[in-house]
Amino acid sequence: MPQKNGAEQSDISGSMLKSQRSKMIKSSDDNERKNLTKKIKDTEICIPIVYGNIAFWLGKKASEYQSHKWTIYVRGSTNEDLGVVIKRVVFQLHSSFNNPTRIVDSPPFELSESGWGEFEIAITLHFHSDISDKPLHLYHHLKLYPEDESGPLSTKKPVVVETYDEIVLSEPSEAFFARIQNHPAVIVPRLPVGFTLPPVPMEDVDNRRKGDTKDHPLNQWFSSFSEADELLKLAAARQQVNRMYF
Repeated sequence: MPQKNGAEQSDISGSMLKSQRSKMIKSSDDNERKNLTKKIKDTEICIPIVYGNIAFWLGKKASEYQSHKWTIYVRGSTNEDLGVVIKRVVFQLHSSFNNPTRIVDSPPFELSESGWGEFEIAITLHFHSDISDKPLHLYHHLKLYPEDESGPLSTKKPVVVETYDEIVLSEPSEAFFARIQNHPAVIVPRLPVGFTLPPVPMEDVDNRRKGDTKDHPLNQWFSSFSEADELLKLAAARQQVNRMYF
């Protein structure tokens, strides 16, 4: 059965936040695609993401096995549509849930459930074919109860636990770069003057806000992340690792 107490995460102003930089992911190297796509050498594209959960105590409606309503999600760091990069997200819940493998095929990439216990959720990101054939595996410890367990539970203020991460794609294809170069969810480098990219299909332009979470009903509880703040946190984390191991 799920356990109430799990791995600890850093606590900042009531919400728990954590920063990291994901492993490098290279674009697909399938031989067939090599003939169809031309890669941009020495170039990296960054997609800032946030994954985590929001949990509401059910108050008078709570029962022994249904004490909280919670939502687990993967979102853009500024709530932009991640569907331009991510094709599918798989959430692996505890085995006590019916159908514990949950597949979300379109943004927003999230699912909601209810329960009483905390447990680790495996999150697998699958990318569009012009990005990578290899999925990215993330792990999140579902948090239902506040750090200060001696305090009263509240039905109005949820428990929020989020992790900031950056997906780094190296040597993208020209077609993919052209498709996402002006998308607000993606950070792209400036290309050399005179560099020509292939045309972008009109449907990609029209769908840029299709799955954003700016108007999400839980948006008021989402943590605010800025690139500058997260770069400072990442630098501090690297310094700490260097002091520990070098």
